[in-house]
Amino acid sequence: MFYEDPRYILFIHMVINDGIQLTVTITLFILSYIFYRINVSFCCFFILVAVFTTRNTPVNLAGMAIERYIAICKPLRYTQICTTRRTYIVIGLIWFVCMAPDITDLFVTLATEPLSFFHESVFCLRQNVFKDPILAEKRKAFDIIYFSCVFLTLVFTYLKIMFAARGLSTVTTSAKKARNTILLHGVQLAMCLLSYISPSVEIVLHIIFPGRILEIRYANYLIVYILPRFLSPIIYGVRDKKFRKYLRMSLLRCSCQCTLNPVVPLNKD
Repeated sequence: MFYEDPRYILFIHMVINDGIQLTVTITLFILSYIFYRINVSFCCFFILVAVFTTRNTPVNLAGMAIERYIAICKPLRYTQICTTRRTYIVIGLIWFVCMAPDITDLFVTLATEPLSFFHESVFCLRQNVFKDPILAEKRKAFDIIYFSCVFLTLVFTYLKIMFAARGLSTVTTSAKKARNTILLHGVQLAMCLLSYISPSVEIVLHIIFPGRILEIRYANYLIVYILPRFLSPIIYGVRDKKFRKYLRMSLLRCSCQCTLNPVVPLNKD
């Protein structure tokens, strides 16, 4: 049933996306600790996947907020607008919108750097691989555009749901729950925004604590990349009654299977 509900399809997509993002970034973090320098070609792959999945998260949040807005403010048209097919199309558009600006970094690097550069070993940072200054400016511009659009979407849907909750007493409970969900999306978005100030914070902390750059990067990674991803299971796992019900049933079924001992037939002989 979860694969037919647009709300849960978007949630499952975000969980898978965050799982890929964490897997890639943790792998890259461990490789950087062990080898310090890795091949540029491998570094390009890890960085691009990490960038795509990191950018996907806020855009997916906007899609989930719009889905809640339609469910509360346009309930009679919900089944017509939010179909399973359209939800998968939206997910495809999310990936296209998030990949298109950053894949050009690779094409520009291929055009400007010699092929021997991709056989070298570097400390795997985005600025060490995609070194053209224009790319850094383009990245900042797209970051502002993406997060401004997501922020405005969350504010719009929150206000619309709040007005619907005041005007229609019959949907007050569901509207309040949707409003609180969008507020939590806003908190998650704010935590994602930390990734844009973290480089500046790293520089300041490196000046204050020289020789502690690895510890600073480790703490920054935990706070900026790991912590926001823990909010998704809380928002749609612990708080959602339907999801909690089936999760409890699944856990009970597993525990019962573990506690039941197989019955051994008696030997009549």
